[in-house]
Amino acid sequence: MRGTRRIAVVSLEAARLRLYPGQKATDAFAIAPELVTEDTEPEADAAALEALVDWCVRYSPAVAADAPDGLFLDITGVDHLWGGEAELLADFQARLLAAGLPFRCAIADTPAAAWGLAHYGRDGTIAPPGGQLEALGPLPPAALRLDPETAAQIGRLGFRRLSQLFALPRAPLAKRFGKQTLMRLDQALGRTREALSFRRPPTPWIARLAFAEPISAPEDMARVALDAAAKLCARLEREGKGARRFELYFHRLDGKSPSVAAGLALPGRDARRIAKLLTPKIEAVDPGFGIEVVTITASEVETLSGRQVKLEGAAQPGIEDGLSPLIDRLVNRLGEDRVWRAAPVESHVPELSAGRVGPLSPPSEAKPWDPQTPRPIRLFRRPEPLEGVIALTPDDPPTQFRWRGQLHRVRRAEGPERIGEAWWTREIEDVRVGHVRDYYRVEDAEGGRFWLFRAGLYDSDAPARWWLHGLFG
Repeated sequence: MRGTRRIAVVSLEAARLRLYPGQKATDAFAIAPELVTEDTEPEADAAALEALVDWCVRYSPAVAADAPDGLFLDITGVDHLWGGEAELLADFQARLLAAGLPFRCAIADTPAAAWGLAHYGRDGTIAPPGGQLEALGPLPPAALRLDPETAAQIGRLGFRRLSQLFALPRAPLAKRFGKQTLMRLDQALGRTREALSFRRPPTPWIARLAFAEPISAPEDMARVALDAAAKLCARLEREGKGARRFELYFHRLDGKSPSVAAGLALPGRDARRIAKLLTPKIEAVDPGFGIEVVTITASEVETLSGRQVKLEGAAQPGIEDGLSPLIDRLVNRLGEDRVWRAAPVESHVPELSAGRVGPLSPPSEAKPWDPQTPRPIRLFRRPEPLEGVIALTPDDPPTQFRWRGQLHRVRRAEGPERIGEAWWTREIEDVRVGHVRDYYRVEDAEGGRFWLFRAGLYDSDAPARWWLHGLFG
């Protein structure tokens, strides 16, 4: 009913008094007249959950919020950093307890099974690999995250435990309780994958360093950056892998985890080179009251074969030995969007015939530029107007033109090359002869070479409009 005040969350003390979320406030006060209430703040709760997700990066780079009061951690491939799942869970619970946060935790093969065990099972349950069926069996049907109406209907039919649902044939189960129930059951048992929205991309490539005493000095932070990179790169080398991106997290005593990142143009695993790219960025990291843990992750991991580069009499160093480190320094200092190379794009429109790609990206599959219709080395962002253009006939190239106040007398000319704009795209709403360009390659008396065009077809009632679009050489 609109205007009815209801309880959103209850404390442990309130729960012991049989108060529960969704209960009417008047009913709650009838049970506990001394009850103290506060207005809910959904925005503040969401911000607090987001901060907790960022804090959990010390345990796993893949953390997903489960609003309004939960989260998922994908600890696949990272639990060994703590000595096992039990040790990781114990450390996680101890830190939450020290922060004064109430919690219930569980570990299972699937997110759905972990959710059910955390909400309806024993706190701290660790289901054995492949043991979801036995672990979830004693739990109520609500542990499948069913909508309240479906859960109530299942309860009215006498099903009190999930083991009873597991024993039912699939077809009658779906027909009676809907396909959503069958999907939730399959998600819990690992028959269907569940998509989670991780704050950062999941990666099993992670290394961790913990310190007996917190560190804060810049030189110590730079040293542990090298140590962490060496630890992760050693694993990459054992697996025959290399990565294009590395991110280093500094976990402070106050729970915040500032990070720095470095990208490589080609997959690599040279710890010194990676630390050299990360170190200049560490100067901007605030250590707070001290850093107790450092983690480093690798993403965009690819297979990387070993190379021998110290052999006497070997050929000149490859691109990964000379150009790649330079590009890495430029990209990490200037930004990825400021270091690029031009690549051909299949378009007859000059402005659209080139695009930006990574400096060391593989060759494009687009059709290369036609050598019979060369394009200028320098193509202006916008064509510049020409003045004082004289041509013997309307369709002839100019014999002279004035550009930027300087007169140029044409000695040689080639053309025209007629190019029409992409009238079939939505950028041009109408089709006119003004969209046609006649291009000429001309050379002046001083040897300068220009690429200019006349806009539109010849019109005796209007003067011809000439533009300079680029320079050769």
